[in-house]
Amino acid sequence: MSETAGGRPAALLAAAWSDLGDSPALVVTGAGISLASGISTFRGSDPGAIWEASDMELATVDYFERDPVGQWRWYLERFRRLDDAEPNPAHYALADLERLHAAGGGELTVVTQNIDLLHERAGSRRLIKVHGSSDRVRCSRVGCRHGAPAGSLPRTEVDLERFRRSPAQDTLPRCPLCAAPLRAHVLFFDEYYQEHVDYRFGDAMAAAERAALVLFAGTSFSVGITDLIGRAARRRRVPVFSIDPNPAPQARVYGVRTLAARAEEVLPELLAVLGGPAASSGRDQTQEES
Repeated sequence: MSETAGGRPAALLAAAWSDLGDSPALVVTGAGISLASGISTFRGSDPGAIWEASDMELATVDYFERDPVGQWRWYLERFRRLDDAEPNPAHYALADLERLHAAGGGELTVVTQNIDLLHERAGSRRLIKVHGSSDRVRCSRVGCRHGAPAGSLPRTEVDLERFRRSPAQDTLPRCPLCAAPLRAHVLFFDEYYQEHVDYRFGDAMAAAERAALVLFAGTSFSVGITDLIGRAARRRRVPVFSIDPNPAPQARVYGVRTLAARAEEVLPELLAVLGGPAASSGRDQTQEES
């Protein structure tokens, strides 16, 4: 059900949020929330959607094993774009909303499908990065201390310059412990959420089972975690909203009330309606806390 409610989408959402009291809330974010930060979506309708420009097989274990050089070249270009991005008003509003809800005794958990660092930079604390993170890499050998199921390395601790200058098999970044090739610390399309503890799949589903309200923002409902959380919310009969300027037809499966608008507009307005800090103060507040 798509709504603009004879009125403002934020007003609809604020009415439901006000009924929460101190009950837990869950926000699930996808690539669309970072579009206003200049990061292309994966499957969205924007012209630069990655999977319209690249074959989906690039982000797979199969492709890594066949062409690790090609995959690393692709990921390094993607990481460069992510590193240059800055949080937009949607990220700051969510961080402020988390603080506002906590001040009233509640908890707001953000489960993001995004590997960028924009939620962290904006100040989100109760954050689950279910698809991994662009600031870390890991050993491709399962069982290595720097590999799955629990290991990884900060990307800043790995010398990638030699590979950047001359991408080749003999310049691939390698594990400092076992010399196996390193890989991106992200969930590939042919992997499972349970393959690494950092994805915190169990925590994400536990949050879905606790939440008295679920909000999706910028997601196309085309990956597993959105389906699982959507079905959990429908089974538990809790309110489910989605902020999306181009509503995904799959949302109807979960009884989602779709707010046809942009997250960077709706979330700051929601915060204002609920009495939170002005949207423009988000960046300054985060800088003061850091």
